[in-house]
Amino acid sequence: MSEPATPPEPATPPEPATARPDSTRTGPGRLLIAVYGLFALSASARAAVQIATKFSHAPVAYLLSAFAAAVYILATVTLANGSPAARRIAVVSCSVELAGVLAVGTWSLADPATFPDATVWSGYGSGYGFVPLVLPVFGLLWLRRWTKRARTQRTSMPSAGDADETAGGGADDNPHPQGSRFRFARSARDAE
Repeated sequence: MSEPATPPEPATPPEPATARPDSTRTGPGRLLIAVYGLFALSASARAAVQIATKFSHAPVAYLLSAFAAAVYILATVTLANGSPAARRIAVVSCSVELAGVLAVGTWSLADPATFPDATVWSGYGSGYGFVPLVLPVFGLLWLRRWTKRARTQRTSMPSAGDADETAGGGADDNPHPQGSRFRFARSARDAE
């Protein structure tokens, strides 16, 4: 008498090519990237038009707008990438942005003659609803969350040696120093 055939387990669909679980592109990070992308586009367009049409009127303000655009582009790209190296670059980018908003905002209030036309960062971003002031703060907080998560995952993950020992054998009884795949093959062969 033969055993009844068990139905095969349903195949799990392949993972979609979306954000990795360790990526900044998940949850509120998507909104952050969208806002940075919008600011990259608007600051770039504004700087390009100002520099092309009336550069001599306020060169400092227009060059600062172009610099702000470059910072927004870098932040958008690195946040969207989400890799550990990109997150480090994004931290620098958001930090430069925050320092720029504070410095240009203070400078534009202290010496308004230097800024006959506003920049993205003049008046602490008042022309944009102060979003340039709070955006890098949210960016840095979001990146800090991912940095903590990455550290937690690194410290909580067992090393290969720990996994071998918990799988039923330590380094002393493993004649194959290459790892547990040989131990698995050996234990499967011994079970027959």
